[in-house]
Amino acid sequence: MSKLADMAMVIQELRDAAAAIDDAANWLSQQFSSAVPTEPEPKPAPTLEQVRAVLAEKSRAGHTAAIRELLQKYGAAKLSLVDPQYYEALLRDAEGLADAT
Repeated sequence: MSKLADMAMVIQELRDAAAAIDDAANWLSQQFSSAVPTEPEPKPAPTLEQVRAVLAEKSRAGHTAAIRELLQKYGAAKLSLVDPQYYEALLRDAEGLADAT
């Protein structure tokens, strides 16, 4: 065989090896992709309307005084004055009212 033929054969062997490595990497990726934990989608922040609905339900259930205290805890006399960054915490506190009764 000539040197040119040898070189062509080596190049083809390298390409075949690269394809085999790529196939192996793809297979491994598929096998273990379910084992890699994925980040859960962040849940959207509650809206004023959602918080208002929950607080209204709690108020009808007899927790009006407790709701007023919660609003004061978050620095407001009424819900529309509560900073939206506190909506989630306010909802958690309000949901805890049912457990207390």
